[in-house]
Amino acid sequence: MTDGTRTVSGRSPLSRRNLALSLLLTLGFVALTGLAAPPSPPQAAARFAISFDPAVRADAADGRILLLVSRTDRFSPGPTGTPVFGLNVEGLKPGTQAVVDEKALGHPVRSLRDLPPGEYFVQAWLNIYTTFKRSDGKVIKLHQDQGEGQNWRRSPGNLYSEPKKVVIGVSGKSGRAAAAIVPIVLNKVVAQIPPYQDTKWLKHVRIQSRLLTDFWGQPMFLGANVLLPKGYDERPDVRYPVHYVQGHFPRGRAGRFSEDASDPFFKLWTADGAPRFIQVTFEHACPYYDDSYGVNSANVGPYGDAIMTELIPHIEKTFRAIGEPWARVLSGGSTGGWISLAMQVFYPDLFGGVWSFCPDPVDLRKYQVVDLTADKNAYFVDSEWTRVPRGGERRTDGNLVYTMEQENLYEEAIGDRYRSGGQWAIWNAVFGPAADDGYPKAFWDPLTGEIDKAAVDWARERYDLRLYLEKNWAEIGPKLAGKIHVYVGRMDNFYLNEACYLLEQSLAAAKDPAAGAEFRYGDRGAHGWSPFEGDGMLRAMADHVAKSAPPSVRRDWVY
Repeated sequence: MTDGTRTVSGRSPLSRRNLALSLLLTLGFVALTGLAAPPSPPQAAARFAISFDPAVRADAADGRILLLVSRTDRFSPGPTGTPVFGLNVEGLKPGTQAVVDEKALGHPVRSLRDLPPGEYFVQAWLNIYTTFKRSDGKVIKLHQDQGEGQNWRRSPGNLYSEPKKVVIGVSGKSGRAAAAIVPIVLNKVVAQIPPYQDTKWLKHVRIQSRLLTDFWGQPMFLGANVLLPKGYDERPDVRYPVHYVQGHFPRGRAGRFSEDASDPFFKLWTADGAPRFIQVTFEHACPYYDDSYGVNSANVGPYGDAIMTELIPHIEKTFRAIGEPWARVLSGGSTGGWISLAMQVFYPDLFGGVWSFCPDPVDLRKYQVVDLTADKNAYFVDSEWTRVPRGGERRTDGNLVYTMEQENLYEEAIGDRYRSGGQWAIWNAVFGPAADDGYPKAFWDPLTGEIDKAAVDWARERYDLRLYLEKNWAEIGPKLAGKIHVYVGRMDNFYLNEACYLLEQSLAAAKDPAAGAEFRYGDRGAHGWSPFEGDGMLRAMADHVAKSAPPSVRRDWVY
């Protein structure tokens, strides 16, 4: 080593250029003499033959087969979770096989042919569909909720198999070859859900809705969970204000209340001097989601009118409610935040105030982070040379949990035509028009993210709450002034704070009358942030009701 370069075994070193040239000549010689290795044949995609045992279902079934594939015996499907592949079936008879192959759409692995060779655990499900002959003449197939809150892994009557270990391709670990086609038998059925049991504090209501039954062409029901205040039985002549709490399917519960006397909310609810309300949660799971969003919709039906004209009157007649607008208040978070705000805005003569937390998009210019009026693609921000994925969920430190595309593709694998029972399914169903085939006309193509401006324009005129308030303020403003309260974290995990800023700006400019709306934001606050502690919100509601009550009204519910 006399010139600063290294010699190997006494040989003169090759420069990088000479080494590259030598390799090129060598490879060229190999190719010319036919010694190059032939390309590997493409791996044959795994195929699964799914059938169900007549012991678990005797009738033929329509629905969607869902095949879960995992490296362990635990399955966690989601935007970034266990791969799932979906296949629609119609009239599938017991014992007849339906083949899930490479054509089945999957996520996060798009096709079975993209799975690396190896050993996996697999499990199959059949999410049962019902045929609905709607009053608008459309005939569609969707999963009818069975009391579980539109969840295919909890829905009574859905079928599933035991987890099974299989080989895909050739396992380097075991050297075993995969079977040409893997049979899977659905031999289990999700059990029925026991009926709710009434207690001293909590009562349950279920009614058949004439409006919804007429729309869907099937018996449709609405439910409610009614939490009674302390002293309700001991004061049979007292009538109470009602707090209507909106949110996801409550599964028999009325907010955070627990029968456990040591539970903090039980202590707040039963304390001396606590605000006295009847507190109600709705059960209005629909064929698209675990709740209907509580408004009238071309795809979901007249849930708004059904709740206002059928369910609420039944509740307030059955239980001793005051039954006046000033004595009805609303609250909710996320989905419930949007529902509660929309109910106050669309039915201003029925409710006396709303406390809305992190509401779903209240302005379609900030549909999470997509401007539906200006952007061309929901999944990506395009520039000349790059495509940057849009976030679907973030942590409060700014890191992404998953992207918009990942979440939408996951839902598409679970159920095409917006039958996933997921968030994007219900938004398209509630807000969008009906397509010619009866399913929702979506805001964007679920596979590419390309936005359909015609569907967006249709929805903006009906469900953009900021725009609706602006256009109708002269009529509804006097009924809403001082009644709107909105709370959201500035680092909401789903970017819902962005639309709230636009709504706040709009209401701040409202005149004749001024809106008098309250907006509060939590610095670095996540999804569900609240400025209240303990029973602070109930006390704020109680003060609002007391101020709104006519002077002649006896305030005997205050004790």
